Amino acid sequence: MSDRVALTLLACALTVVVALLAGVGAGYLARRDNATYPAALGRAALAFVAFLTLAATIASALSDVAAS
Repeated sequence: MSDRVALTLLACALTVVVALLAGVGAGYLARRDNATYPAALGRAALAFVAFLTLAATIASALSDVAAS
């Protein structure tokens, strides 16, 4: 395995871990705000997906800048 592939896999894993932490934090804060468990789970899922979407958008923009 080349260094480039290993670094890419490590960056992807780190992004997923940070997205999970953001989702857990959002769910915890929603629950502390007296939301029901399904509502808190929905907010956690929304935060997780939003973080991954933002990370993908930034990666796409950076790859376009690096290619030009």
